[in-house]
Amino acid sequence: MRVGHGYDVHRLCENRKLIIGGVEIPYKKGLYGHSDADVLIHAIMDALLGAAALGDIGQMFPDTDPKYKNADSTELLRIVGEHLSSAGYRIENIDSTVIAQSPRLSGYIPEMRNKIASALNISSGQVSVKATTEENLGFTGAGEGIAAHAVVLINN
Repeated sequence: MRVGHGYDVHRLCENRKLIIGGVEIPYKKGLYGHSDADVLIHAIMDALLGAAALGDIGQMFPDTDPKYKNADSTELLRIVGEHLSSAGYRIENIDSTVIAQSPRLSGYIPEMRNKIASALNISSGQVSVKATTEENLGFTGAGEGIAAHAVVLINN
């Protein structure tokens, strides 16, 4: 058994879609980034890669490479899952938390779980997604950005 932890943060900006967990969420702002800036999937990918000692998403999908401009993070997650499988690892479970003052995410969580599970070819019962605010504290509480943490357990 191996454990991995991932963390990601992106600032909110105008004229971008808000995509979290592979789900487009109607909101006045989106997340700034080279790809689609899916903060949740980025944290999960880093946790998976870290658990398997396969580097991180910056190494695998560098933001200096134009082919990843506006990339669909769900597709990148699928690639990470294939790398883990090729290295002989099986995902046992994923536990993740999105930290955002707004928008409210609870209604989107079942779809996020399904999209993440589908990309990794695992059961949605192996994927936990939670959402919390920071009670108006810090950059997430001030509505400047959104962060996510993920912890994974893999087995070989």
